[in-house]
Amino acid sequence: MSQVTLEQFQSEALAFLEASAPRKEEEKKFVWGEGSDKVAMFEDKERTKEQADVDRACAWRRRKFDAGFGYISGPEAFGGRGLSGAYQRAFDSLESKFDIPNQSCFTIGLGMVAPTILAHGSDSARDLYMRRLYRGDIVACQLFSEPGAGSDLAGLSTKAERDGDEWVITGQKVWTSGAHYSQIGEIIARTDPSQPKHKGLTGFIVDMNAPGVEIRPLRQMTGGASFNEVFFTEVRVSDDHRLGDVNNGWNVALTTLMNERAAIGGGGGGGGGFFTRVIEMVKHYGLDSDPVVRDELAKIIIHNKVASYNNQRALDKIKSGQMPGPEMSMAKLAGTNNMIRLGNFVSMVLGPKLVADSGEWGTYAWSQLILGTPGGRIAGGSDEVMRNIVGERVLGLPKDAGIDSKSPFNELKK
Repeated sequence: MSQVTLEQFQSEALAFLEASAPRKEEEKKFVWGEGSDKVAMFEDKERTKEQADVDRACAWRRRKFDAGFGYISGPEAFGGRGLSGAYQRAFDSLESKFDIPNQSCFTIGLGMVAPTILAHGSDSARDLYMRRLYRGDIVACQLFSEPGAGSDLAGLSTKAERDGDEWVITGQKVWTSGAHYSQIGEIIARTDPSQPKHKGLTGFIVDMNAPGVEIRPLRQMTGGASFNEVFFTEVRVSDDHRLGDVNNGWNVALTTLMNERAAIGGGGGGGGGFFTRVIEMVKHYGLDSDPVVRDELAKIIIHNKVASYNNQRALDKIKSGQMPGPEMSMAKLAGTNNMIRLGNFVSMVLGPKLVADSGEWGTYAWSQLILGTPGGRIAGGSDEVMRNIVGERVLGLPKDAGIDSKSPFNELKK
């Protein structure tokens, strides 16, 4: 496609949006006691309704892609326009003013899996999936965590054994968001247990509807089931669906993980969207003059502001074409810590109202956020792993002496 100026692009984008979606109504000023009091870390939906929402999101992506706005900075070979990130940011800014279907079902597929396929996939895999992912024809999930490995991704035991031009995958993955509505998944499996734990791993693209794939919902303590556990029983994957070289899956995983932490940590720093609600709650209960409450609230706001500055630094690095580094681990840690601070503050203000459902507006509803916060300490890498990364790569501390990265995996104590 021919290059267009940013002004021409914005005019073109605005014309498309005006013709395709209604503008958002002006946001009403928040008033305590009015509207929904729902607050949650993870949105729990009934799965039939969730699938309908995904279908609407896919329909919007198809319309946007076909108009030339679905893969603005992507290669033209896969339906992209080859424009700079400035064009993508300009479109995102315009699109945010219109009432479109929620696009969160694409966070993993487009933010983590697609960049990995582009970087490590075979020519046939890129041709088969890149355009379809960005057009919303398919949705992708990430299959990394395992119940037996905890926070140690390199300790995974799902195996892939070669059989001619195919691989046979057997094992179990856990905490998989969106597996139930995804058509493909990125999976890391062990292909050579005689090598050290970080070696002998290989990445693949797997068909989530293939024979031998079983998806079960994981019930959380919030009562919802935002995640899944996925079982693989002799699932066959063609070698052209391999990501990267055989036994080089750790580098493939790092590509995905760095993009994942960019997506998770790149928000407002954790909890920023709740400030107005929290401030009004403090006023409602007559605590806005309490010096202890004011001090704790100020700490929350300051920590979120500092986190947002760190996030912006990291995102600017990504926009300049550099790989996200330890800054994203810091951002991820800050985000979860800020959510914990927010939960502790709400608990202090509400007291027993938080745990007893009296029907009072803006009280028990906060329990969904507080019960969901521990999940944020695991998603995208646990706090412990993030601290190790910061300690080693930012502070220059020595690696954990207890990690054996030299012995063959099949000789490690389980």
